[in-house]
Amino acid sequence: MNLTRRSFLKLTGTTAAAATMAGIGVQKASAAYEPVRLNYAREVPTICTFCGVGCGVICHVQDGVIVNTEGDPDHPVNEGTLCSKGSALYNLSYIYDSQGRPKPNPQRLTRPKYRAAGSDHWEEKDWDEIMEMITDRIKKTRDDNFEEESNGVTVNRTNAIAWLGSAFCTDEENYLFHKMARSMGVINMDHCARL
Repeated sequence: MNLTRRSFLKLTGTTAAAATMAGIGVQKASAAYEPVRLNYAREVPTICTFCGVGCGVICHVQDGVIVNTEGDPDHPVNEGTLCSKGSALYNLSYIYDSQGRPKPNPQRLTRPKYRAAGSDHWEEKDWDEIMEMITDRIKKTRDDNFEEESNGVTVNRTNAIAWLGSAFCTDEENYLFHKMARSMGVINMDHCARL
């Protein structure tokens, strides 16, 4: 086949136009059969809780259930994009069943679990019991390792406890946690969102 430059351009243009038209036809035909699950959902803007960046997220809520999450294109921080953790935000609570309906994620823990020392299994405990156990252990550790003086200087500290801040909390909550830890004499402070 003798192909000139002009005939090559004509052939390329015709092929591109045919592919575009075929693609539009396929999309329209398939769109007629796909249900639009976000059509009646209410949009609720929020902030991603994974790290300290503060990306905007839109949650689509239908009948009190989050059916989808996506980046907020109007948010100045991320402009609609999400990292891999933010993109998987929906899957913290829900997954899709075989019919495409959301159902609670069976891997998500909703009750505290405790494994006793030397035990080989986890057991569910009551929230009040777990909270009391945590506070008792913090108080005992602080009291057993509290330093009031070091080389003649008043220090009022404990090196036996460390505090790790959380990006799942608001700035105000982290501020209060920080103040609480400092009031207990904790000097080892860090945060999970070091960006």
